[in-house]
Amino acid sequence: MQSQVDSGYKIIAVDDEPGILDSLSVFFKRSGYEFTPVTDPMQAIELVKKEHFDLMILDFIMTPLHGDEVVEEIRKFNKDLYIILLTGHKDLAPPLETIKRLDIQGYCEKSDKPDQLLLLVESGVKSISQMNLIKQINMELKETYEKLENAYMESIETLRLAVDAKDIYTRGHSDRVSEYCVLIGKKLGLPEEDIKALKIGGLFHDIGKIGVPDSVLLKEEKLTDEEYSQIKNHPSIGAHILSTATIFADILPIVKHHHEKYDGTGYPSKLSGESIPYLARIAALADTFDAMSSKRPYRDALSIEVIKEEIKKNKGTQFDPKLADVFLDILENDYNEIVRIQSRYV
Repeated sequence: MQSQVDSGYKIIAVDDEPGILDSLSVFFKRSGYEFTPVTDPMQAIELVKKEHFDLMILDFIMTPLHGDEVVEEIRKFNKDLYIILLTGHKDLAPPLETIKRLDIQGYCEKSDKPDQLLLLVESGVKSISQMNLIKQINMELKETYEKLENAYMESIETLRLAVDAKDIYTRGHSDRVSEYCVLIGKKLGLPEEDIKALKIGGLFHDIGKIGVPDSVLLKEEKLTDEEYSQIKNHPSIGAHILSTATIFADILPIVKHHHEKYDGTGYPSKLSGESIPYLARIAALADTFDAMSSKRPYRDALSIEVIKEEIKKNKGTQFDPKLADVFLDILENDYNEIVRIQSRYV
């Protein structure tokens, strides 16, 4: 029986009877496969570790390891190898649970006529081909998605830098807020995905200011009620800008709610207490701290002692009291980290 298959497919066959391997070798090489016969199951395990094989034909009853024990070892480091188990008799086949657990794709009885085995191999090759195609498509989709994600990130970063460049007094603000957020998150022992959201959320928390007129944004005198209401729109504008890309889904709560206050008097949604997203409560602390510790046209940067008193005074009103205590601990015991961050964005 002649088969038309790709000669690129590599088969490893393991059987402690050399005569069987010789017969299989002739048959499968004639059918177009690259065929590696192995009599020692331990050697076979090492070969699979070092080389790529598409499919394994494996005898069940062998010494010093049975076929299921060989698969057990291989599955520790290779989940993809397609395995067909050979049995001398149906009664000697491993239990069905074992076959399923070890992800053995098929088994058949040994025979003088290996046609059935060849059919199983050809079926396996088709499955391998389909899986390889799916992996390739997924890889290409991932690469395309990453390119789109990078392009979108670059576009938003350009907007962020445009906001930062408008005012010399707020330059570096978003970078510092991002780092303060990460510092607080790590102090709290938050998981890596939250740390990442805090980092990116801090960078883009003020992106909505791109939609606020310069005449309002850069005004040095006291703002009118109407002008202040325009400033208060920037969290909603920022969330709207970022909501068009799913990659920013995790940071939208930070962008939209970093001006909410614990007592419910903040904006844009007047959320209070625990209803304010947790990461937004962290960002609110970091944002306010940077505003107080930065020089403004109408005042110098506040001293660290004044800042600590302000945070204490606003615990439970502006700030989540537990988070405020954590940040006060950072200011008290890890202030060198704050200074290190500030020195990078002078």
